[in-house]
Amino acid sequence: MFEKIKNKEAKVALVGLGYVGLPIALAFAKKISVIGFDISEERVEMMKNGQDPSNELNASDFETSDIEFTTSSVVLKKASFYIVAVPTPIDEHKLPDLSPLMAASKTIGKVLEKGDFVVYESTVYPGCTEEDCIPVLEKESGLKFNRDFKVGYSPERINPGDVNHTLKNVIKIVAGCDEESLNEIADVYSLVVEAGLHKAPTIKVAEAAKCIENTQRDVNIALINELSIIFNKMNINTFDVLEAAGSKWNFLKFSPGLVGGHCIGVDPYYLTYKAEGYGYHAQVINSGRYVNDSMGFYIAKQTVKLIIASGKHISESKVLIMGATFKEDVTDIRNSKVADIVKELKSFAVTVDVTDPYASSVELFKEYEFGLTEDLNDDYDAVVVAVNHKQYINKDEEYFKSILADKGILIDIKGLYNGKINELKYWSL
Repeated sequence: MFEKIKNKEAKVALVGLGYVGLPIALAFAKKISVIGFDISEERVEMMKNGQDPSNELNASDFETSDIEFTTSSVVLKKASFYIVAVPTPIDEHKLPDLSPLMAASKTIGKVLEKGDFVVYESTVYPGCTEEDCIPVLEKESGLKFNRDFKVGYSPERINPGDVNHTLKNVIKIVAGCDEESLNEIADVYSLVVEAGLHKAPTIKVAEAAKCIENTQRDVNIALINELSIIFNKMNINTFDVLEAAGSKWNFLKFSPGLVGGHCIGVDPYYLTYKAEGYGYHAQVINSGRYVNDSMGFYIAKQTVKLIIASGKHISESKVLIMGATFKEDVTDIRNSKVADIVKELKSFAVTVDVTDPYASSVELFKEYEFGLTEDLNDDYDAVVVAVNHKQYINKDEEYFKSILADKGILIDIKGLYNGKINELKYWSL
């Protein structure tokens, strides 16, 4: 298979062309023949015109690429090596939503032929590829797994907005259903990954590794968030404490803040869901999730308390929130915990304006029922800097004075202006 792909006698197909799938597709397309498949006609048309719907890539990234973008299963059928990079979100009950993954498996199953390979990149719980995806491939194709087609797993490690840790320079985990498939899959990925490959012994090991990468970060951030709540009660600056503790060589440098997005705020739920199936309630992971999921509401309540303490009527107050995406310098609003701050403030009848240099007002309204404010006022009772976009880094105290009312308060979630505010009432985690 690798030799055929390398010689362009066989095509690689990327199924799902979002933040993960498109960069992978274009990286491969510089070396081999690729089919880029997505169910969105609008997104596919944009990509045909050299535009990234996620605004992560430039037009130059599309140049000199041997790639055919399509929504057609007829075109998809021309591939022999399928890489699945569709979202794996959670539902309103914090349970895994495998519907995009199952839909992609059905689509591939209908065009799968003998000798083909299917590699999943989507984050799942251990066992999902073999227990949930492969039966769908077999049912739709009429083929027999291992005899007629091979399956592997290679978890994505693409970090939106990160220009340093990219596909080519981050070690890639690969796993296959047998030794032959493992080696073939590793060889294919070696075309685009320069940092090296880690061959996991089984698909389940690779799936579990992906889950714990983000679960580890989630639990560590939850500890720091909890510490920030404790230190707030003690009137101690959390960032000063972290700076002092960070002087020790083995202190892990995590910061408090909102934990959203499609990875850290989601992946732990896949692991805890599977653990429940084995009769184990993951206490540490679930506790960490509770702390991090509560931070938006905590920040909003602290803001309300500070406004009331300044002598103002909360129902007559106006608050500006700066930043709406799930992290700095990206357009991605999926699972943004800023929405929790907005919701909680509005429950106190506060008038809330939101501004963001990257987010789409239309998408925000569709997802969270609030949009962006184009023209800012000069009489906000509080300004909440929720996301550390680069456009906010050099804002000074005079700027915030210009948009705050008398006795206005600056809420600095990530401590961006720690030690730089002298006259305004200032609060951070």
